[in-house]
Amino acid sequence: MPPCGESVLERMSSEYYELTSSEKKIVDYIMQHRMETQDMSISQLAEACGVAEATVSRFCRRLGSKGYGAFRLALANSTARWRQDSNPLSGEVLEDDSIGDMCQKLYAADMGAMAQTLELIRPEDIRAAADLLAAAGKVLCMGQGGSMIIAMEAAHLFSTTNGKFFPISDSHSQVVAAALMDPGDVVLYFSYSGAARDMLDTLRLVREREGKSVLITHYPRSPGAMLADVVLQCGANESPMQLGSVAARIAQMFLLDVLFSELSRRNLDGCRASRRRVADALAEKHI
Repeated sequence: MPPCGESVLERMSSEYYELTSSEKKIVDYIMQHRMETQDMSISQLAEACGVAEATVSRFCRRLGSKGYGAFRLALANSTARWRQDSNPLSGEVLEDDSIGDMCQKLYAADMGAMAQTLELIRPEDIRAAADLLAAAGKVLCMGQGGSMIIAMEAAHLFSTTNGKFFPISDSHSQVVAAALMDPGDVVLYFSYSGAARDMLDTLRLVREREGKSVLITHYPRSPGAMLADVVLQCGANESPMQLGSVAARIAQMFLLDVLFSELSRRNLDGCRASRRRVADALAEKHI
């Protein structure tokens, strides 16, 4: 049975990388057609997803429903809650939307991603991640694609108070850095999917070198999460296969801000002193 308070949509999202390829097809379709799915028969959903009816039945039971009828009811309740919690204009931007409507939709999606992330934050995980970063000899900030941009921002932000944070952008360089890291070093990895092959290669090496890793991802049961020492979960209203979402990046940035603030407040005097030195050094760069 799903944890108390967890909706069927949330469970599909969190368990995505534990599903079979056929079950993932069902989730992908439902996430993109929440409203239509509620009115479909089991045969219609199976046909739309390109899977057998038996697969849909097994999928429903896996999510804690006694059958397809119970699953449809759970989906309807979950979708109703999702619509109630979101801005009425949230959703895909349409061709005939006004600029004002478009801005309202994007604002709602971005704010929704932060609100979801806030609900998913576990204080004990924030403390555990901050403990690792504070004790680390050096911290290597990594990611792939758009997530690497967040990793570079993390290295820049932390470097304003501490000189042990370094961005490693190239996937080959990440493997080399992991292979040469000391046992006390930490990798701070950003990956929305938690399933990038290069990331998995790197995190396996981190474990072999007895290093530690903190992963910021949307999927707490993803392959990457299984290798990380601490997992921080971010939220975003999107399909599991959607890529390049600004809302997802905002969710990751929110967690970064929380982590930075938790680490900095442990030594506020040192943080202030470091920022004063940085500000003085940068003052010469301005006209």
